[in-house]
Amino acid sequence: MRDLYNVAIRAAVMAGKAILEVYNSNDLQVIEKEDKSPLTKADRAAHQVIVSHLDKTGIPVLSEEGRDIPFEERSGWDRFWLVDPLDGTKEFIKRNGEFTVNIALVSKGRPVFGVVYAPVLGNLYVGIPGEGSWLTEVPRDNEMLENVKNDGTSLPVSRSKFKSPYKVVASRSHLNPETEHYLEQIKAAEGEIEIVTKGSSLKLCMVATGEADIYPRLGPTMEWDVAAAHAVVSGAGKHVYRLKEGESEKGKWEKDGELRYNKKNLLNPYFLVT
Repeated sequence: MRDLYNVAIRAAVMAGKAILEVYNSNDLQVIEKEDKSPLTKADRAAHQVIVSHLDKTGIPVLSEEGRDIPFEERSGWDRFWLVDPLDGTKEFIKRNGEFTVNIALVSKGRPVFGVVYAPVLGNLYVGIPGEGSWLTEVPRDNEMLENVKNDGTSLPVSRSKFKSPYKVVASRSHLNPETEHYLEQIKAAEGEIEIVTKGSSLKLCMVATGEADIYPRLGPTMEWDVAAAHAVVSGAGKHVYRLKEGESEKGKWEKDGELRYNKKNLLNPYFLVT
């Protein structure tokens, strides 16, 4: 397994280098996909780099920028790579640095390993549920798991380091009325809260590090948006719960078990990271 993890970490770092080449140029080549979401030259370049590495493992790859794989084929997979080559394309286009490369290894519906790399910020997050999660800065081209564990910071970092009110992280680009209503519920329960906005899977990573206490997502996401950071959250001893609407009160959301992957519909339900 360690060899697989090392391949994924290298793939994420090298994809980050490919993204930065485009990010630092004047040629983003932005086009619009069928669902109206943006796609850039960097998305395509990162996808090619990642697939060139992961294909060598012999494990199937499901990527946002890859081919549409029927559920009849996917349902037979015991394990697979779940990839978002560039999570936060809107943030990439805005050039605010809040985008990531996400690579997860999923087994029987659960992420067993995840790497999240934010190339502009120079942050590499690695998570292995049941073993731990780590954060390291400015990774090397030949970064390996043992280097990450030896050189990085084990997560979560002590919450006292951040010294702030109850902190809630929210999407920079998708703060909808349902989320605002949920934030009011949190405020009623916790009193003073601080809301921090962030792009991409960095929102989940903020809960894993202890920089935020909770991240409610009451809006659409896809499996590849979340799986890698889910592994980082789990490795840090925290959870990504599905949310279901309570039977007794409309708009009141309840936890409903951990988020699962490789569903027939790859759209995630609403979820809560805490």
